[in-house]
Amino acid sequence: MTTPAELALTCTELSPAELAHLQRLLGAWSVLADLSFSDLVLVVPTTPIPGEERELVVIGQIRPTNRPTLLEQDLVGQTVRQAAWALSTAALERGTVVRGAVHHPLIGESVPVENIPVGFGGKVVAVLVRVYARPSEAPLSVYGKRYLDVFERLVQMIMASEFPFRDEDVGTEETPRVGDGFVLVDGEGRVEFASPNAINAFHRMGVYSTPEGRTFTELGIEESAVQWALAAGRPVMEEVERRPDVVVLVQCIPLLEEVASTGAVILMRDVTDVRRLDRLLLSKDAAIREVHHRVKNNLQTISSLLSLQARRLPSDDGRAALYEAERRVRSIAVVHEILSRDPGDQVPFGEIVQSLVRMAEDSVVSARVVEITVDGNLGEVTADVATPLAVALAEVLQNAVEHAFRDDMAPEPGHVRVAMSAGREGLSITVRDNGLGLDEAFDIERTASLGLSIVRDLVVSQLGGSITMGRLPEGGTEVAIRLPSNGH
Repeated sequence: MTTPAELALTCTELSPAELAHLQRLLGAWSVLADLSFSDLVLVVPTTPIPGEERELVVIGQIRPTNRPTLLEQDLVGQTVRQAAWALSTAALERGTVVRGAVHHPLIGESVPVENIPVGFGGKVVAVLVRVYARPSEAPLSVYGKRYLDVFERLVQMIMASEFPFRDEDVGTEETPRVGDGFVLVDGEGRVEFASPNAINAFHRMGVYSTPEGRTFTELGIEESAVQWALAAGRPVMEEVERRPDVVVLVQCIPLLEEVASTGAVILMRDVTDVRRLDRLLLSKDAAIREVHHRVKNNLQTISSLLSLQARRLPSDDGRAALYEAERRVRSIAVVHEILSRDPGDQVPFGEIVQSLVRMAEDSVVSARVVEITVDGNLGEVTADVATPLAVALAEVLQNAVEHAFRDDMAPEPGHVRVAMSAGREGLSITVRDNGLGLDEAFDIERTASLGLSIVRDLVVSQLGGSITMGRLPEGGTEVAIRLPSNGH
């Protein structure tokens, strides 16, 4: 789906500053839709084409949460000729609010619309189109009148480039909406009106006295956010904890008139359950990290026991077998060590590779220097792929440093190069050395080496990939491991 920024860049002449202003408006206009009980559409003039009538393009649309929508279809990205939307065109040209009615094809009759010019930098850069239902015969409720009054005050701010605020952050899913709880205060911070849901929020915070005519301090609630918003003329959001088990998110939006604060809208949302879930998730993450930490410690204990047992064996073959088992256990412990720091489903494989390289370099016992270099990265891989892949790579590196080079070879250092890449085709790891090279008759499918048999089974059977080993034309060995894209 095309974003507002993409539409603006491809279809309009908006400057970066103007586009940023409209993006802030799109991030903050949920309060406008709810206060006006209306669908809102943001339209911008398109780039003029010589000889053709200029058009308007819709770059944003929002529906109210407290009234049924009148615009069931998605209009974002649609373009219309200015003559077809004459009211919006008039608002663009005059810089004043233009009211009227348009025919609604689904309802079969005309619906009222209000076209609000969006000012910025001394000019009109867009039009905010309000589409709403005709008033019913019944009089508006008290809170309905308050909502529309505040909406009209915000309209004046939109025209004067005072809303949205220049340093306002884009709203998130947790940002309170009007239906969560609405409080209107005057320029001194005294409550003029509180919606029923706001009264419920006050009750949750242990406040049962009538809020009208009192400040938050007089109600026994911290009011630093309100005072700061009124003094600075900037929106403020903070969490208020009245009791250990009650958390209310408070957003204070100042109402400005010629830069001066004449009051503020306070939206209140009870986020107690959300914060409780956050704490549970943190506890779960901590528990998972602790499990991985203990697994790592247990594997390291097993590794130490295998090493101790190997030292006591008189047989060289038995000792070598235990050392190999100990190394494989350590390579698995590396994965759990990383998971103990970040218990997600994805593991940064680059960190694992660096640990495996250090293990291989530390195991070199000959006088010949062996250098291991790594190029590329696999990024993050799933934990169930990281463990067998780490064991396989550790085995390949160990095989290279132990068997590819002899002390009686040329005095130059031995080189082992690891190349890694990740793409749509999957994961790729290639290990090349400049050592002795394999025999021409070597076949990994028929190898008698336990280590290479383990590597083949891990890559093919467990990871569903492929592995090839062969002699390079210039001498040395190449091991290529390929995994399908679903392993990433």
